Amino acid sequence: MRITSPRPMALVVAATASLLALGACSEAAGDSDIGNADELVIDTKNGPVSVPRNPERVVVLDNTAMETVRDLGVDPVALPKPLLPREGFAEWVTDTDILDVGNHREPNLEIVSEAAPDLIIGGHRFEEFTSELESIAPVIDIAPDDTSEEGYVAGLRSQTLALGEIFDATDEAEALVAELDAAIDAAKAATAGETVFLAVASGNVIDNGAGRIGRIIEPLNLIDVFNSEDLDADSVHQDSGLAPETIAQADPDWVIVLDRDAATTAAAESTPARELMAAQEAFRDTTFMTQDQVIYLHPFFYTREGIHAYTEAYQQIAEAFGG
Repeated sequence: MRITSPRPMALVVAATASLLALGACSEAAGDSDIGNADELVIDTKNGPVSVPRNPERVVVLDNTAMETVRDLGVDPVALPKPLLPREGFAEWVTDTDILDVGNHREPNLEIVSEAAPDLIIGGHRFEEFTSELESIAPVIDIAPDDTSEEGYVAGLRSQTLALGEIFDATDEAEALVAELDAAIDAAKAATAGETVFLAVASGNVIDNGAGRIGRIIEPLNLIDVFNSEDLDADSVHQDSGLAPETIAQADPDWVIVLDRDAATTAAAESTPARELMAAQEAFRDTTFMTQDQVIYLHPFFYTREGIHAYTEAYQQIAEAFGG
């Protein structure tokens, strides 16, 4: 592991944020005084796990943690390079000293073993491999989860603070959480009960993406124009059969679009979400098109999904609705 200086970020300083951070860090890390002074105990989805403080060799498998780990000044010894967004991680992708674990569908766990990690940050797309990875090194699954009691966004906070404690970068972690909270507060203040369609561009089709991004509007004053309570996160991979005419008839005030194709398909093989939206004849006279009330999430939101991506999404919403 190589420690580098964290990249500049806007620090949001507030006493309340500090109190929140300290409380959440305590919840995320559990009793840090347990065991060796060079270790701490982290609460994970699989129970408390003892991990080394400031580990030297780290394998990062969970895409939701990658930007956070990078901002905390840590370079991994191995990661799934095919899952990295095509922008923002060139140094990791091209660094031959960072081993490539491969895609989560057929990961090369021997590469993980070869990297000789002190810690493995698992979870999310690699969740099913946790037991095998535990035979190599301590594994922490602290990825945000829709099914947790406090929800996905709260999971982003606890994940970030736990990583900050592990890598002795609590100030940087608390600043990331404060940025997220400030963005949420701004977006909440800018929204006032408007209706919204949560869309996904997948397979060059516009469909219902609430199963993947419905969590975004949970803390906001927005109403999903369709009842999406029965959708799960995997619905983003499926065709729900929601016709453009049905969307137009519902005539939501706003649309928020996740461009899954942009994140997972070669540019030559996919049509940008903005073009797909404009090509729908049924949308021509809708409120969201005539009023230019469509928000397009970052093109690689689907492969990011960490605290940075959500902070940016809330900033987009606050700016769009506030404008």
